Order: sequence, then C-alpha cells, then structure tokens
Amino acid sequence: MWVFIDLDMDTTTFAILSLFIGAVLGFVITAVIQKKKSNSALNAAQKEAQSILRDAEKEAEQIKKDKIFQAKEKFLELKAEHEKVILSKDKKIDEAEKRVRDKESQVSAEIKKNQSLKDSLEKELETLNKRLERIEKREEELERLHQSQVQQLEVLSGLSAEEAKSELVNSLKEKAKTDAMAFVQNALEEAKLTAQQEAKKVVIKTIQRIGTEEAVENCVSVFNLESDDVKGRIIGREGRNIRAIEAATGVEIIVDDTPEAIILSCFDSVRREVARLSLHRLVTDGRIHPARIEEVVQKTEKQINEEIIEVGKRTIIDLGIHGLHPELVKAVGRMKYRSSYGQNLLQHSREVAKLCGVMASELGLNPKLAKRAGLLHDIGKVPMNEVDTETPHAILGMQWAEKYGEHKEVINAIGAHHDEIEMTSLISPIVQVCDAISGARPGARRQVLDSYIQRLKDLEDAALGFKGVEKAYAIQAGRELRVIVSSDKVSDDRASELSFEISQKIQTEMTYPGQVKVTVIRETRSVNIAK
Repeated sequence: MWVFIDLDMDTTTFAILSLFIGAVLGFVITAVIQKKKSNSALNAAQKEAQSILRDAEKEAEQIKKDKIFQAKEKFLELKAEHEKVILSKDKKIDEAEKRVRDKESQVSAEIKKNQSLKDSLEKELETLNKRLERIEKREEELERLHQSQVQQLEVLSGLSAEEAKSELVNSLKEKAKTDAMAFVQNALEEAKLTAQQEAKKVVIKTIQRIGTEEAVENCVSVFNLESDDVKGRIIGREGRNIRAIEAATGVEIIVDDTPEAIILSCFDSVRREVARLSLHRLVTDGRIHPARIEEVVQKTEKQINEEIIEVGKRTIIDLGIHGLHPELVKAVGRMKYRSSYGQNLLQHSREVAKLCGVMASELGLNPKLAKRAGLLHDIGKVPMNEVDTETPHAILGMQWAEKYGEHKEVINAIGAHHDEIEMTSLISPIVQVCDAISGARPGARRQVLDSYIQRLKDLEDAALGFKGVEKAYAIQAGRELRVIVSSDKVSDDRASELSFEISQKIQTEMTYPGQVKVTVIRETRSVNIAK
C-alpha cells in the first residue's frame, strides 16, 4: 500500500490522514488475527469430529457384536425348543404305534380264541344233535307207553281221559287258588318285613329332619280401603277407571257393598298381585285416571318381574343349587305366585327338594342332583307362555329342562314323577315319593268337601261290591277301610283273600294320596240266656 503525502498540506489534514492510515492498518491486523483464530478453531473442530467418528465406529462395532451374539443365543433357544417338540411328537408317534401293535396282537388273539370257540361250539352242536335224536326216540316210546296206560286207566275207572282230566282240574283249581293266595300273602308279608320296613325307616327319617311352613292361597284377594269414598274414584266417571285397571292387569275387580274393601278376582296370582300393588300406589298417590293407571301398572309389572328373579335366586342359593339356567330361575320365582290344591307351589317344591336331598343321602345317592330334580319337578305348572295348555305339566317341565340343558336324570325325574314316562334312574322314584309325602301330609293341601266325601264313599262302595260283605267304613280320613263280613258266608281263609282282593281293586281303580289299609273283620258270637 503506497501512500503519497503532499508536503504542502496543512497540519489538520495531515492528522486526519494519519488517523485514517492507522485505522486501516488496525483493521488489517485484526482481520489477520481473526483468520488465524478461525483456522485454529477449524482444525480443532475437525480433530473433534474425527474423534467422535472413531468413537461412533467403535460403539457401532460393539453393538453389532452384541446383536450377533444375541441372535446366536435366540437361534440356539429356538433350535432347542424345536428339538423338544420333535422329540415329543416322536414319543407320541411311538406310543401310538405301540398301542396299534397291542391292538393288533389283541385282535389276533381274539381271532384265535374265537376260532377255537367256534370249533368247540361246532363239536358241542354235533353232540347236542345226537342227544336230541335220542331224546326224540325216547319221547316216542314214552308216548306209546302213556297211551297204553291211559287206556288201562279208562277201563279200570270207567271214565274217559277228558272226563278224568276235567274232574282233576276242577278239584285242583280251588286248592291251587287257595295255595296261590296263601303264597302271595306270605310273599307280601315277607316283603313288608324287609323292604317296607326299610322304606318306612328312610321316609320317617326324612320327614323328621324336614320341617316346612304351610301356605294356603285362593283365587281372590281383598283390597282394604280407608273409606268407601275411594270406591267412587276407583270406578271413575262412567266406569272408565275400573275398566282401564281390568284391561291393564287382566284382573276382575268386584266392587260391592262390603264396607271399606273391594275384591280382586283372578286365577293368576301374579296378575292379582300386580293389580293389588297398582291399586295401593294409585290410592296412596290420589291421581287415578287411565293414563296414570297404565303407567303405574307397567312399573308394578317390572317390579314384580324383578322380585320373581330375586325370589328364584334366593331359593336356589338356600338349597345349594348352582348353574341353573336364568329361564329356570324365573320359573322357580314364579312358583311363589302359584298354588296347587291350596298349597303354595314354591313352598311345596322347596319341601320336595329338601326331602329328596335327605332321602338320597340316606340311600347313598347324589343329594345335590336329587335336590335339583325335586325343586324343578313342577315347573310345568308355571308356563312361560299360555300357548300349550294340553300337554301334562310333567311332560312340559321335562321339555323345558331338556331345552335348558339339565342333567338327563333330572329330566327323567321331572317327566316320570306322575308316571307319564318310564323311570330310568333311582332319583325318579325318590322325587315321586317325596312329592307324595309333601302333598299327603296333614294340612298340606285343601280339598273340597264334596270331593273328600265322594272319595270316602267310593272306598266303601269298592268293598260293598264283594259277596259276603255286610258293612264297610272308611276311617282316618280315608287312610283305612274296615270291612265287616258275614261269618256264615265268609271263612277265615276267604277273609284273608277278600282283604287282598279289595286292596287290589282300590289300587287299580281309584286315585288317592298315600296308602289305604284294608282290614276285614269276621266275628262269630254264641249267645245263650240263663233264666
């Protein structure tokens, strides 16, 4: 850089020029220094980058080695598992081949055995044929001898063979009849001393260990009112409220002169309960009109359905029964609102279930299965729909149990507890017996007086139809029949026969709960008067 200085310039200009030159030189020097620093920083950065690259290459190499090692280990594990699977399959194949070889050896042994058996049977058949021929020859000889003896007897007795035969048959018939009756009576007595005694013991133990409450229901319910003024509100203008209630619930409402009460009439206890609760809510609320009636009845029906499910669940929990289908649980709950001969159906089924469980335990059978069958034996009486009304309740209940996957012994016990089908398991007669015990015990069921009197009359008529019977009395609520016979027309032996014949007639021609004891009384009296 060349600087030309004019010597003639003044001092101020020279000073400014000197400052400018100094500033330029300072800038140049600073730029040179910055360049040197930049070069040194660049060199340092390059060195650091090279160092990072070397470290990264080392780390990558190490990761690569680790991954290769892990892959080798995984491969070895998979290989070992594969070898185990192959060994297991080979072992199964060896076992299967062994079983096949054993079967083949058994089949070959059976074939040999059958062949030897066939040979022996053929020999036996030949022997039997020969014996049969000899027997036929002997029969022919015996027939000839018999004919000759018959001819000799006819000559000696003066009777033909047919006449002698008829007289012999007539003479033996009465004796055989008497002997047969005596034999039957002895057999019955012997059976009573053994089987009946044990059966009574089991039944008595079962009854002693079970106690149940009695429930009596009918087809009407009485709804009590606070005052007779409420009757008018229930009837409504021109009877629209009472018609709406009857249409919504299916229950007939009878409003008569009975003070502070109306009568709900319906054979369906569930509907009757829905009507009773709905009326209680309507009367308590005070708003009684058709729209409100429909709303309350719907809510009450929902509440009753929930209560039915809850009752069914509580029942199966109390009895220790598990795994019952939800539809069957509902059926059990609906039993609470059904009755049979005045006996609450749920209470009856619970009683039968407990009796079955105890009796099955006494006999060494499965008590849980017996309880299940006892609880479900009458589910056909609570139909899930009103379509099928012709099928007997035992068959209907059996069909539902089969539909919802019950055990085959439970299905058979339900269908056979009224002898609708044949019994195929030991639980079936237990359910039938326990059903009879629950229904026949005193106070369990309510019978109409006319039917009760008719049953007693039929018992007495069954005995009066026999020859020699003078009087007959049905006592102990029809559980015993006492028959008084004429001593000059009926002998002691005939009295025993008559007792048996009357019991058989009652058993085959009449329907009755429990059993009927037949007692034949033959009395002889000798009367003299001392004067």
